[in-house]
Amino acid sequence: MANVMVSLSDEEMRRLEELSKREGLTVEQVARLGVHDFISQPDEVFRAAAKRVMEKNAELYRRLA
Repeated sequence: MANVMVSLSDEEMRRLEELSKREGLTVEQVARLGVHDFISQPDEVFRAAAKRVMEKNAELYRRLA
């Protein structure tokens, strides 16, 4: 496993610590989850295709709502 050092502002660290306490996780676990969520997002090609489909079918979705 690789290690990464990240510099955070005092405010970012405070919020990260609050979140970790609230969720019952360590600061490291919360940071790891954040990185995982970010890198797990669909790539740009998928996003562009999904956007085209949503725009193309916008009227249909509006009627079904």
